[in-house]
Amino acid sequence: MSYQTLRKIYYKDNDHYDQEYNSRFTSEGSVKLDFYVGKNQAFFLMTSEAYDLLVKIYMRNHDVFKLCKSLPGMALYQYSKKCLIDEIVITNSIEGVHSSRKEIGEALSILENQANQKKGKKSRFAGLVNKYLKLLKEETIRLYECKDVRDLYDEVFLEEVIHEDPDNMPDGELFRKGPVSVVSATGKILHSGILPESKIIEYMNIALKFLNDDSVVENDLIRICIFHYLLEYIHPFYDGNGRLGRLILSYGLSNSLYYLIAFRISETIKENINAFYKAFKECNDPLNRGDLTPFLLMQLDMIFLSMDELIESLEKKKDTLTKYQRIIDHLFSANGELHELYYILIQATLFSENGIQMSDITEITEKSVYLTKKVMSKIPDELLDIKKKGNAKYYNLDLKVLESMELDKE
Repeated sequence: MSYQTLRKIYYKDNDHYDQEYNSRFTSEGSVKLDFYVGKNQAFFLMTSEAYDLLVKIYMRNHDVFKLCKSLPGMALYQYSKKCLIDEIVITNSIEGVHSSRKEIGEALSILENQANQKKGKKSRFAGLVNKYLKLLKEETIRLYECKDVRDLYDEVFLEEVIHEDPDNMPDGELFRKGPVSVVSATGKILHSGILPESKIIEYMNIALKFLNDDSVVENDLIRICIFHYLLEYIHPFYDGNGRLGRLILSYGLSNSLYYLIAFRISETIKENINAFYKAFKECNDPLNRGDLTPFLLMQLDMIFLSMDELIESLEKKKDTLTKYQRIIDHLFSANGELHELYYILIQATLFSENGIQMSDITEITEKSVYLTKKVMSKIPDELLDIKKKGNAKYYNLDLKVLESMELDKE
């Protein structure tokens, strides 16, 4: 980023420091908040760099949308669930919370079974998985007042927070009464959350009002990026603030951009965690005088980077799908039942977390289990890969064997 922080200007060109601050704070492009970072009123600038990033993000969003629409519906749905699992595992790992892909996958299966009115046991991380599922289904999460934030926290994080440390349960009217700090990956204190709780509530109301007020800033992405900083600065809970912030960020992204972007952002943040902490620390510094522009630019840059990584992943999978589609076109009748089943299994192998269950195959083909198994019996044993996860069976293809079959035919 080319934007110079006020702190850097203080040390590099102290004679012009006050002049630069006044120029930024009073400029027409300055958006001022009823929020104070230390003793300084918070503000940010809609710089040319911010506008450029927004244009690039929306252009990439069109590319993502076009690419996703070119994929088979089943492949896209399976890939979405795989990305959802990735997002939850990674957002937990940033906070040092261990959650395996198996645990998250099981919670997802249980919630899907419950949605289909099947019995399912209660699972760890079920609340978190359920909220991310809402993003996939484009459902609304209420975020208008402090009670909404507490309700979301209770539903998604409270049980796990208590499981990790019962002393971290919120002890105030809505939030915490005691002190808490933002700590870097190396254990260094970056910021101490505000006190007392009355001020937490006051500042949270200001942050929520800003998040929902398009008359102040029309662009949703700008508001969600700035809100992410405000939430981290307030740090309303003893634990779980980072996970809460990334969930709300994902929700905001799913409303403004193609929903898959919401399932990539934590991975990008983790890969660039030093840049995230650096921008947060810069904005907190008293010499930065409440200028939140560095955090805004960092967050927009990460969104753009996340979209690039998503496109790269999807293009690679699409190319691989095309490759194996050509192989089965060569090996089997293009209109036959076996060809159709092979194509379904290839999609599951490339795009899903574990493969595809029989119930999903029969739903896609609109054939009975009996007829589906009859067709599946024609697939060589060495080619059909069956995985067991609990009581469920997942079907895949061994793609190396498929390639060797084509070579043998030639």
